[in-house]
Amino acid sequence: MPLLDLRQYIEALRNLGEVQDVAAPVSLNLELGAIIRHCAETGSPAPLFRAFSDHPTGFRILGAPAAASAQRSLEMVRAATSLELPPTSSGTDIAEAVAASLDLPAIDPEIVDSAPCFENISTGDDVDLNRLPVPMLHDGDGGRYVNTFGCIVARTPDGAWTNWSIARIMVVDGKRMTGLVSPQQHIGMVAKAWADKDEPMPFALALGVEPSIPFICAMPLPANVDESGRLGALMRRPIRTVRCRTVDLEAPASAEILIEGHLHLGEKAMEGPMGEYPGYIPIGPAEDGPVYHVSAISHRDDAILPVVAAGEPAEENHTVWGTMTSAQILHDLRAAGIAATTAWIPLQSALHWLVVTVPRDWRRRTGIDTAHALCRRIGEVMFSTKAGVIVPKVVVLSDDIDPNDLKELVWAFATRCHPLLGHAIFRHEPEDPLVGYRRTNEKVAASTGKIVYNCLAPDEWGEALPVRASFRHGYPAEIVDRVRRRWSEYGFT
Repeated sequence: MPLLDLRQYIEALRNLGEVQDVAAPVSLNLELGAIIRHCAETGSPAPLFRAFSDHPTGFRILGAPAAASAQRSLEMVRAATSLELPPTSSGTDIAEAVAASLDLPAIDPEIVDSAPCFENISTGDDVDLNRLPVPMLHDGDGGRYVNTFGCIVARTPDGAWTNWSIARIMVVDGKRMTGLVSPQQHIGMVAKAWADKDEPMPFALALGVEPSIPFICAMPLPANVDESGRLGALMRRPIRTVRCRTVDLEAPASAEILIEGHLHLGEKAMEGPMGEYPGYIPIGPAEDGPVYHVSAISHRDDAILPVVAAGEPAEENHTVWGTMTSAQILHDLRAAGIAATTAWIPLQSALHWLVVTVPRDWRRRTGIDTAHALCRRIGEVMFSTKAGVIVPKVVVLSDDIDPNDLKELVWAFATRCHPLLGHAIFRHEPEDPLVGYRRTNEKVAASTGKIVYNCLAPDEWGEALPVRASFRHGYPAEIVDRVRRRWSEYGFT
């Protein structure tokens, strides 16, 4: 059944044991953020907060909306459910499904006449962001972040490109916000197109949207590709949108909360720091961010604000952004003629590793002779794309390794990666501005070194691989089946 809004998604998660109702009042000042952080780090159910000790009633907060689960065989259940895939889907299963959808024709969104978010509307002098339950998430954050999992809608001045994206946005006061608007990100490109005309950029911020929307907002699609159409292709149906009240844009009709206004790229306010996806609160002072002027706030009755407390894995940057980046890179590699079995950013790597697996006959499939040449080609393809900007380290392995299995991955890296041979080093590549280990000169240059680790068998082995001394690989199939059948007979549980 399609999940057309956040409330349907919450009920689907509840049926899977993935929601915890929190009736006790909690403080928006750090306590709520700490609860969400602990849920993300332990794989606990998503907390649905109903009361706040320091804010009036009338709103709810869903924490860890797409974080990883501790339930056995259901680590990615929230991501899978969001995309209407089987709940037992692995990360690589999800990435494969998303990558396959990129070859389908786009399905444009459907504009509907009205939406539940217009049950309550404030415009002009009545606008007050302080009415929303915006939390202070980390001890050390520079402010309260209203957007950690919402959809920012922006359109180029000529109307040719409508971009949906996610970027952090912090409340400045009752009528202004600020946030990260990186020039290399698509929202920065659209904002610059408006600034070049000496005009502010109209925007809509849709919070609490249907569960698939944050995934497409996080996907590093090429420039000038509308996310709404690609999401339609992925979900096999048009995404419903509704016209905004004060700006000439259409926003997701499923929104619980809709904020409208204009982004002034040349006007600045102090923004950050903020605990982010590498797992750290950056050293250093706040920086200037452009200012969002708010002209309207609309919301449903008893509206729900989704909140991500970014940081150490595994939270939504890793399960959502990482999954969608994996899918885009997998598609890009295959389009370039590289026989990738899968591509996956392990959750625990905090978006700093990508694992690419290839079949043992990759030489015949690609026409590339050596492992070093294959690794260099993978790097050349990856690092030339928007998706490749994000990941600084790539691990190339035979596809007998399951990159979803961290124990298997660590063992394979340790035992197959020769310290001296075959790695492909790229010394000056564009980087994501939040990479955890950046030095000052790299930050100024907006570039850093990247590497593709060659963990393939030595070229002299050809397609041969040693037999793995493991239960699954080191015994005849009939012995493995017999042991599994008789396991309880042996006295094990």
